[in-house]
Amino acid sequence: MKDTLYAHPYEAVGEFQFDDSVVAVFPDMIQRSVPGYQTILTGIGELTAKYAQPDSQLYDLGCSLGAATLTMRRKTPQGSQIIAVDTSQPMIERAKEHIEGFHSDIPVNLLCEDMTQIPIENASVVVINFTLQFIEPSARQALIEKIYQGLNPGGILILSEKIHFESAELQEAIEHLQLQFKRANGYSELEISQKRASLENVLISDSEATHLKRLQKAGFKAANIWFQAYNFASFLAIKA
Repeated sequence: MKDTLYAHPYEAVGEFQFDDSVVAVFPDMIQRSVPGYQTILTGIGELTAKYAQPDSQLYDLGCSLGAATLTMRRKTPQGSQIIAVDTSQPMIERAKEHIEGFHSDIPVNLLCEDMTQIPIENASVVVINFTLQFIEPSARQALIEKIYQGLNPGGILILSEKIHFESAELQEAIEHLQLQFKRANGYSELEISQKRASLENVLISDSEATHLKRLQKAGFKAANIWFQAYNFASFLAIKA
């Protein structure tokens, strides 16, 4: 379905929620709002093929409709399993439908849970694809440290996020490019402004430096951006 959630004026715009209405239009919303999204999914698959270890666990934290899970599953070695987690029950229910639509011998365990509360164990690949930005900032360091501790040696974390820039001039320029991307994909000024208002206190971004500092503090010695499109970046962190 086409994303028209903010096409009509609202007297008061409520906070963004991953409810049934968002689930129904989520694929269209992502493709029209996040530049490079498909490239990131492709990269997740290729990195899974390179780093996934036999008889290990792979995690998709904040799995939404399961796009990353499906990409990972095509490259996961036999004997391993994927644990896909999301706090939104509507997302989990729709993800289950999507995942069951593709046959595979790789099991997927779907959990409607808070990613900060689940254990990470025997992990070779952990993916957080545009969801850390919705976690309380004060809880982010502990989550990354838990992931590091649960990763096997040689395991990886793929972390994709909307980032902001320390320079106000650079922030304005890059944000302009992203807004132009949305306009080119058919979003009106009303839709853009109302969506921004709904996300104002929900999506809280970090800078590149903050992400890298957090990863290094957790113990990752090798970590950097492997892909970036405007203000959307994907980081790769490898456990020695």
